Amino acid sequence: MKPTGPQEAATGMRTTQATQVPQPTDHQKQPSALDRAGGTKGLVYSALPVAAFVVANSLRGLKVAIIASAAVALAIAVERLVRKESLQPALGGVFGVVIAAGISWYTGSAKDFFLIGIWASLAGAILFLLSVLVRWPLAAVLYSATTGKGTVWRSDKRSLLYYDIATLVMAAIFGARFVVGKWLYDADEIGSLGVAKVMMGFPLLALGLLVVAWAARASDKRLKALGLLPAKRA
Repeated sequence: MKPTGPQEAATGMRTTQATQVPQPTDHQKQPSALDRAGGTKGLVYSALPVAAFVVANSLRGLKVAIIASAAVALAIAVERLVRKESLQPALGGVFGVVIAAGISWYTGSAKDFFLIGIWASLAGAILFLLSVLVRWPLAAVLYSATTGKGTVWRSDKRSLLYYDIATLVMAAIFGARFVVGKWLYDADEIGSLGVAKVMMGFPLLALGLLVVAWAARASDKRLKALGLLPAKRA
């Protein structure tokens, strides 16, 4: 065997160290709550059609407001298409604005632009709450569906508790949206409805997703400790 000199040994050591550079962990790769909610751009995009509607309605009336909000939503979709970004959020925004604008056009009332969002919030609150009562918390169901980890969490009471908490937080968020929106709707506060829709939209969703992420991490950690989920590879 050929003896290894000091220079060759140092070179071998550097090579070994280079191959042992720590790789980013799954935790580091996980997007933040704001990223999951669409990021800062998503926050701005969700606010623009609403702002266009409120401003145009106060200046030029309902018909102009409907056209302005639809035009802004469509422009956002086109901008995302040009930039080769995901069209799903933009198309969802266009669809939502068109439905809201159609209701407002049909009733002839500007405040009805926000009506579908108000009642959708109530439906969301009820759905999240019922899922806890039937022991299938939606936070867990949706997380399992997106990660493919199955329903092993149902076999552990503490994991179920984590997801119950996260689901109840989501129910509270949707419930708060409904209460505030319905109160402003009954008071004919169109401008305040626009502000509430923006402020209680993405920011609260990001908060809810942060709690869901906490529940998922806490549950996965416990399930791995119990041997119900495979441990991370070194």
